[in-house]
Amino acid sequence: MNETGIKNGCEPVQGHHDELIRGVALGGRARVLAAVTTALVDELRARHDTWPTATAALGRAVTAGAMMGGMLKGADKLTIQINGGGPVGQIVVDANAAGDVRGYVQNPHVHLPPNARGKLDVAGAVGTNGYLHVIKDLGLREPYRGSSPIVSGEIAEDFTHYFAVSEQTPSAVALGVLVEPGGAVKASGGWIVQLFPGVKEEEVDELERRIKSIPPVTGLIESGRGPDEWLAELFGGDARVLDRMPLRFRCQCSRERVRQTLISLGRREIESLIEEKGEAEVVCHFCNERYVLDRGELELLAASLSGGGGSAEDGKGEK
Repeated sequence: MNETGIKNGCEPVQGHHDELIRGVALGGRARVLAAVTTALVDELRARHDTWPTATAALGRAVTAGAMMGGMLKGADKLTIQINGGGPVGQIVVDANAAGDVRGYVQNPHVHLPPNARGKLDVAGAVGTNGYLHVIKDLGLREPYRGSSPIVSGEIAEDFTHYFAVSEQTPSAVALGVLVEPGGAVKASGGWIVQLFPGVKEEEVDELERRIKSIPPVTGLIESGRGPDEWLAELFGGDARVLDRMPLRFRCQCSRERVRQTLISLGRREIESLIEEKGEAEVVCHFCNERYVLDRGELELLAASLSGGGGSAEDGKGEK
């Protein structure tokens, strides 16, 4: 249930901000999430200089990640990894229960000819020879790890398959990204419906009928209909919004984290950087922020590791 296209005009869709809504339907026997992610995906496009097909692939994955983050609680967080062997390489998304999302695609400069339906060929960019992995940090001793084979490369179908195979939850997933000819994101969003035990067969049949008739996600966004109205389209009057929260790009990288990473390498590695390059440059995969530590900063770090303050490796062979 993907749709991604290219449309003329560069004005953003008015009237809706990035947000996630959570709700229930069918008397509490179905969980529903819906998200608008237009600004979030466009910021990632700008940060990573993604070309249209790569933008669509990353946008779909980020939207799914944002909604799955909405299924978490407290300080829980998750990471999604998608690698189908296609030209975009691996797609990685981080999300948490607070609506913070970040992500990147390994090869951002991918744009393929349209597919047979005249849409951006996300499946061709992602590929189908690989797996979708989900790692959830739920505050336990070991993280939860789930995975499933990529079945179509269209991403929405791949998440539908993941929920059924890895989490044993019947689900329907729709994701859409609309990209302007100039590359900017016109509309992006998606929804997830998950069915719990007790749903009647006739209710499933009616839901399937509504899913087939509902407009594409990007069409809903362009027409000015918000996520609340998407739920009404899917369930009639039998849906209730429980809460909503804003979605935003947020990266956890910082100069201090870079310093700590270099410290973890040990004094010898830092001294080698000083000797060979005179500086250290680190670029964050998730936000493309560039951090440069000059010779003086590196010398201070190396000095802080002298006298037994370095890693265990530093002292080998020294007397």
